[in-house]
Amino acid sequence: MPLDSVYTQLFINNEFIDSKSGQTFDTIDPSTEEVLASVQRATKDDVDEAVKAATKAFTTWRDVTGPERRDMLLKLASLMEENQQALAEWESKDNGKPVSIARDVDIALGIKHLRYFAGWADKIQGKTIPTENINVMAFTIHEPVGVVGCIIPWNFPILMMMWKLAPLLACGCTTVLKSSEKTPLTALMVAHLIKEAGFPPGVVNVLSGYGPDCGNAIATHPDIDKVAFTGSSAVGHEIVKASGTSNLKRVTLELGGKSPLIICEDANLDQAVEVAHLGLFLNHGQCCCASSRILVDAKVHDAFVQKCIERAKKQKLGTQEGMDQGPQVDKIQYDKIMNYIESGKQEGAICETGGKRWGDKGYYIEPTVFSHVTDDMKIAKEEIFGPVMQLLKFDTIEEAIHRANTSHYGLAAGVCSSNISNAMGIARRLKAGSVWINMYDDFDAAIPFGGYKESGWGREKGEYALDNFTEVKLIEFPINNF
Repeated sequence: MPLDSVYTQLFINNEFIDSKSGQTFDTIDPSTEEVLASVQRATKDDVDEAVKAATKAFTTWRDVTGPERRDMLLKLASLMEENQQALAEWESKDNGKPVSIARDVDIALGIKHLRYFAGWADKIQGKTIPTENINVMAFTIHEPVGVVGCIIPWNFPILMMMWKLAPLLACGCTTVLKSSEKTPLTALMVAHLIKEAGFPPGVVNVLSGYGPDCGNAIATHPDIDKVAFTGSSAVGHEIVKASGTSNLKRVTLELGGKSPLIICEDANLDQAVEVAHLGLFLNHGQCCCASSRILVDAKVHDAFVQKCIERAKKQKLGTQEGMDQGPQVDKIQYDKIMNYIESGKQEGAICETGGKRWGDKGYYIEPTVFSHVTDDMKIAKEEIFGPVMQLLKFDTIEEAIHRANTSHYGLAAGVCSSNISNAMGIARRLKAGSVWINMYDDFDAAIPFGGYKESGWGREKGEYALDNFTEVKLIEFPINNF
C-alpha cells in the first residue's frame, strides 16, 4: 500500500492514537519556515502505555524464530523501497535536506541496514566452551535483552531509526522509540509500514515528544531494559544518570564529535579537498562525525585553502532534486551556527567565503570556510553542527597527531596521504572510533560506528551492534563419561 498521507498520532500497539494529555506540537518546514503539521505530544503516561505494550509483546516476540524475523525485516525493507520517493519528500520537508539526498542516501542506506540485519536474524548463536572438567558440558546462548528504549536525533531521522531498529528486531527485542521533536513525521510513516510488514502489536512503538518529559521517562522507566541514544554529549550524560535511577539499565551512546582530518604534505590535493568537503558539508554540516578540524601541512596549506574555497562556492543550495545543501533544521540551530561564525571572526580567524544567510526564506547558511584557525578558538573546540569549515596549519606529523588527539571527543578522524604506510601509522595513533584514509563518511551497514571518550559508549552497525541487544547466558551441566 503506497504512503499517501502523513501520520501525526502516536503509534502504540500497532494503532495510531492520540496522546493521553491531548497536547500537540507543531513541526516546521525549515525551507519555508511554515508549519507542516500539528503532532500529538507524548509524555510520561504515553511512555507507560507504550512500555506495557512492548513488555507484553516481548513475551512472544522473543520466541519468534530467526527466519520469521528475517522475513519481516526484508518485507519492511521492500515496503520502504516501494515508498522511497514519498518518504524522501517528507524527510526533505521535515528535516530540510534535498529530496535527492534523502532518497538516495538516507533512505537507501536505511533499506540496506534492514536487509543486512535481516541476514543476521537467523545466525545469532553462542559457543560451546571446553572446560578443564571433561564431565561437564558448557555452552552459551545469546538472548534478546528485552524492551529497548530508543531515542533518535533529527539529523538523519530515518537512517538513525534503522540503525537501531534493524539490529534490535533481528535479535528479538521490542522497542519504544522516541523520534526528535524537530523531525517526527517520517518515523510515523515508517511505523505504518512496520504494521503492514506483519510485525505483531507492541513490538515497535513510536512516540513523538520532547526530551525532558518523554525522553526522560524512557531513560528512567523500570521496565525498559536498555536505552540506545544518539545525540549530544551533554544529553548523553543525562541519559546515563537517569538510567541508573530505577533498574541500572544498559546504555549505548552515539554522541558528539569534533573530528580531525589530517592533510599530509604528500596528499593528492584534489582528492583531499573532496574528502574534506564531503567530511564537513555532508548533511549541511549536521553530522556528528563531521571533519570539523582540518589540520593541513604548512607546505601545502595555502594551495589547499584556495581549493577548499573554490569547492565550497560550487555548493548548490535548495531542497529540490540535485541540490547539495538544504537549510538547517530550525531557527535554534540556525542562530547557534551564526553565533559560532561571529565568534570565529571576533577571535581572529579569516572567513574566506560564506558566513552569511542565504536567501530571504528558510534557515539557509552559506557554505563557510575559515582559515587561520587556532586550537584555542571556540570554532576549533566546540561542535558547530553546521556548514562551517575550520582550516588549521601544522608543521610536523607528530604535532598534527598530538593536536588531533587533544579533544574530549573521539568519534572519527581522517588522514589524506599518498603513502599508505605513513597513513596507517597515523591512523593507529589517532584516538577515534573510525579513521578514514583518503575517504570520509562511509556508512556501510557492515562496518561498526561509535566513539572514544565523550563521543559515546558501544558500537552501532555491523556484527558489533548485535552485542547491544543481547545477553549472554551460560548453561552448564554434568555428562556421563562412559
